[in-house]
Amino acid sequence: MIPASSTLVQPPTAIPDWQQELSRSLRTPEALAGALHLPLEQVVTMIGAHNDFPIRVTDSYLQRIEPGNPQDPLLLQILPQTAELQEQPGFSHDPVGDQPAIQGRGVLQKYHGRALLVTTAACGIHCRYCFRRHYDYSHQGLNAAVEANDLSWIQQNPTIREIILSGGDPLMLSNRRLLHLLTLLESIPHLQTVRIHTRMPIATPNRLDQPLLDALLQSRLKVVMVIHANHPRELDESVAAALAPLVNSPVMLLNQSVLLRKINDQPKSLEALSLRLFECGVLPYYLFLLDRVQGSHHFEVSERRAIELIDAIGTSLPGYLIPRLVREIEGEPRKSPVHF
Repeated sequence: MIPASSTLVQPPTAIPDWQQELSRSLRTPEALAGALHLPLEQVVTMIGAHNDFPIRVTDSYLQRIEPGNPQDPLLLQILPQTAELQEQPGFSHDPVGDQPAIQGRGVLQKYHGRALLVTTAACGIHCRYCFRRHYDYSHQGLNAAVEANDLSWIQQNPTIREIILSGGDPLMLSNRRLLHLLTLLESIPHLQTVRIHTRMPIATPNRLDQPLLDALLQSRLKVVMVIHANHPRELDESVAAALAPLVNSPVMLLNQSVLLRKINDQPKSLEALSLRLFECGVLPYYLFLLDRVQGSHHFEVSERRAIELIDAIGTSLPGYLIPRLVREIEGEPRKSPVHF
């Protein structure tokens, strides 16, 4: 029997491994340069862009970058550069028309039959070409305190069959909050599919933990997970192992990439990416031309070059491994194919 004067001490809730890894993320130019043995002068070139859009990179992603190589294609995706601070004609803060599509706080609709939820501002890594790097998350992101009310527009629109969870990255939400959101969505009768757009399996593979996997596999909704890998070296064995429980499950696994200068703008890179995705049980889905957000012009690949690349990999890959080359244009009723 416990004496009356004693108290029960509840054990602290264990912090999930993936959240521990996120807490160790590198967040400064000095830390990034030190970890990868980059020249000290490169720290100076990072500071201005870092102050505008701060560095964030996880241990898992960092381990796939070649130390001492300032041109590593994985490094270039997360490396602040002075070019980001140069204003460019034709580039904007809202290149895909998010603002006109807002239907309520955190709720966007651009295409018939589906709506998108901006679930969080947070990401596991900060990609320098991010098309939402200027998005006003504080006023136009989903509000955890009034989440059910935020979903009322979806409840009142029976034409909406599919919900896309985006952000930021929806898998940055805790399991508690993410599963609560999933439960709310499952309670809306006309919803059939939930699509999760996430880079977390690449940034922090252990985010696909058992509670999350169980929820996805048990959901009444059809679950589609669209990961975001741009280069074959992003898909190491830790990523393959994390995705493995979903490969033979009802969850559909797709990948979307962005065509990026000096990163994947060669036929061999795109071919290797498609083959590696297939090894991991993921089908290539979209290859996007760059969304022209201010700060990203140095990544842009021309439409002509993009067509040449798709043509080139079409001679060496089966059709199901060739991603659809598209761009997003504000006001269009779908992603716009880039034709030969």
